[in-house]
Amino acid sequence: MGKPPKKKSLADKVRKTKTSSQIKNNAFEVKINRKKFDVLGRKSKHDVGLPGVSRSKAINKRKDTLLKEFRLQNKANKFVDRRFGEYDTKMAPEDKILQRFTLERQRSQTKKDIYNLNEEEELTHYGQSLAEIEKLTDVVDSDSDTDEKGLLSAELTASNFGGGGGLLRKKKPGENDENESQKPKSRQELIEELILKSKQEKRERQTQKEEAQELTEKLDQEWKSIQSLLVHKTPKAERKEEPEKPKLDDYDVMVRELGFEMKAQPSEKLKTPEELAKEERERLQELEADRLKRMLGDVQENSTQKQSHLSADDLNDGFILDNDDRKTLSYEDGMWSVDGGEEEGQKDEEGEEGDGEEEEEEEEEEDEDGEDDSSGVDDEDDEGEGGHSDLDSDQASGAEDEEEEEEEEKGDEGEEEAAKAKPALSEEERKAMQEAAKAELPYTFAAPESFGDLKALLDGHSAEKQRLIVERIQKCNHPSLAAGNKAKLEKLFGFLLEYVGELATRTPPELATVNILIPQVYALCQLFPAAARKVMQSLLSDGAHSMEQSIEVKGRAVFPGLNMMIYLKIVALLFPTSDFRHPVTTPAFVYISQALTKCPVTSLESVSAGLVLCSLAVEFVSLSQRFFPELINFLLGLLHMAVPVDTCTGYLVVPPFRQRGKASELLLLNDAEASNSWSRKAIPLTSVHRVTASTDLEKDHYRLSVLHTCLDLVKRCTLLYRDLPSYDQIFQPVRTLLAKHLPVQSYPSSLQELHREILEALPETPSKRAPLVFAKKKPIPLKLLEPKIVQVLDYGKKRGNTKEERERERLKHKYKKEFKGALRELRKDTRFLAQAKLSDIMSRDAERKRKVRELYGSLATQEGEWKALRKKKRK
Repeated sequence: MGKPPKKKSLADKVRKTKTSSQIKNNAFEVKINRKKFDVLGRKSKHDVGLPGVSRSKAINKRKDTLLKEFRLQNKANKFVDRRFGEYDTKMAPEDKILQRFTLERQRSQTKKDIYNLNEEEELTHYGQSLAEIEKLTDVVDSDSDTDEKGLLSAELTASNFGGGGGLLRKKKPGENDENESQKPKSRQELIEELILKSKQEKRERQTQKEEAQELTEKLDQEWKSIQSLLVHKTPKAERKEEPEKPKLDDYDVMVRELGFEMKAQPSEKLKTPEELAKEERERLQELEADRLKRMLGDVQENSTQKQSHLSADDLNDGFILDNDDRKTLSYEDGMWSVDGGEEEGQKDEEGEEGDGEEEEEEEEEEDEDGEDDSSGVDDEDDEGEGGHSDLDSDQASGAEDEEEEEEEEKGDEGEEEAAKAKPALSEEERKAMQEAAKAELPYTFAAPESFGDLKALLDGHSAEKQRLIVERIQKCNHPSLAAGNKAKLEKLFGFLLEYVGELATRTPPELATVNILIPQVYALCQLFPAAARKVMQSLLSDGAHSMEQSIEVKGRAVFPGLNMMIYLKIVALLFPTSDFRHPVTTPAFVYISQALTKCPVTSLESVSAGLVLCSLAVEFVSLSQRFFPELINFLLGLLHMAVPVDTCTGYLVVPPFRQRGKASELLLLNDAEASNSWSRKAIPLTSVHRVTASTDLEKDHYRLSVLHTCLDLVKRCTLLYRDLPSYDQIFQPVRTLLAKHLPVQSYPSSLQELHREILEALPETPSKRAPLVFAKKKPIPLKLLEPKIVQVLDYGKKRGNTKEERERERLKHKYKKEFKGALRELRKDTRFLAQAKLSDIMSRDAERKRKVRELYGSLATQEGEWKALRKKKRK
């Protein structure tokens, strides 16, 4: 066999048209690649190039490949036969058919017979089993006629509507008919006759069914009479001892116990906070409407409540409900009352509301439990009655319905009689009810627009009522209920904090009210943390600014008031104090440290204020264990005030305390015998404003209480900072003062015990530490003078020294070269496709212009002929 003919390319056509000598001699066809310099022994392959020929080859190649793909893009005009073995010439047609049948059966049986364990396939024909067809039997259901009520029987349908037979079929001429002489019946008469026949058949079937039922019952009774004769009991003497049953294993016992365990019941859907807020507002609105009606004396609607109707489909079917035991709650004389003569004890308004809500919830739970229990009893009754016939159950249900109707009529009559017998309220009772309704708190409140509005709402009420008012304001103005409620509640947080500060500045301070209102402040902070942060920052910045102004003007500042201390306590409750940096707690830290440093201690009130700030500082650092030097210095200064001035050596105090001065012996006892009658008492917060001690003995008792609190704070600080590396050095001045200078012998035993525990926690001598020195560094060696040899190849280009580096450089260079070539080819492909698209557009435009010109020409010809014809007619 000869070689196949070689495919001719454009270069061959060029060679045919031009000889190689002509191409090489043409300066426009030849490109000479010039060299910068010649290298001996190097052969060059590309001294002369033919760019025109190369370009034509590339264009033809793109026309054969890329252009065809572009033309066939998004087109599917091929039918591919995907049957098994279609293109396999080695397989026989019978093998192909057999293999295809096998694959089809496997595909159809993949999902159906996953759990089929070696069972034979059931062959069907038109949806019917071949095994059933071979039996040639029709299974007739005796109860099918009862299921298909109102339908015609199969015989009537086949005779009258199937194949032309029956009443509507035409008679054949040779058929004998007795009614030929009669008139033909109309269609209406035929249909009526058909209906009569169907009813007659249905009646016959019902009769047969009743007869069968009677025979069955009779057979049951006869069987009961002869059942005792069939039972043969052996005498006890002849009975053999039955073998004992084996005891159940623990596993079997556990399985039976698990079978009787209660199964989980589906619970109700959890409601969203928005839904809960909406329900709470609706509840308060209903209560407020009820209160307003009672203020007006309108109690007719609440005086009588009609009994709810119990339908036959209720879950309580089967029970005889002579009387409705459910109790009705109503409001009379400002308190809850239960119909039936029972009265609850009188409570205040808030307790009444809370108890009412709890009672309603308990009643709902009891109702649900009752429904569950009744449904369970019904189920048991149904199971017990399962042995009776349908006829008995129908009769029983009919009797129950009649009894229920009679009971409902009796109940309605009883309600009407009770409503008539109940006397109306007298005028005095109505007035008393109106006064009680007026004395109650409203259930709905509008959000206050200013601090004055909030103060007007809360003044004159008890602490518990003030809490209730704020709580109802939050519920009635929840953010999810209206668009502007969020801004209103954010303002309410600032007003509430301002009100708390005012309560703290009153004389005497209403701290109990503040304590009750704190949960409402916390709830608002949880709803709007950003607004709470801004309000607290503004309060802290105002306090710090006033302290700085006082220092600039007077050179000293006074301790912050009780309102500012309550604000600091609220900061510790609302915001995290263990963060390294926080937008609220960090300014609070700075404010406390500034107060402990800049405010001098000149009186017992200032001592109390300093101790409150120290307690707050310990609370702030209890979790983070952050070192607070102002706290230790202030406690040391307070202990210094309890030491005689002449003996204080070995330690130093820092401002705002002085080593010697007017208030340096402020906590020194006037009489040592005062410790005998002293009993430990907590320092009240009101002592920040004014210490109530008037006599010297009371003042000494107060000093002892202050010292006890101070020593307790020192003990807590020792436990807090135990793990610090500088623990010994920090508490060394405190140990020196406690061990050598504090007159503990004149103090009570509790103070002495606390003093001893602190000394045991502090070391006697601080641990010795090595002095700080610079870290030793490795000496830097001198620079080596040995030259670094780098192999330079490829005309000045640096290559790697090792074989791996050279291979990596070679691959990198090859990658760059291939990458650039691929980019160049992609750009050429894009340019080629753009030219192809442009040529398509140009050809379409040219074709359109040609057709337009043809149309214009034809129209011009027609117009010329029409004008010539018109001229001809004129002549």
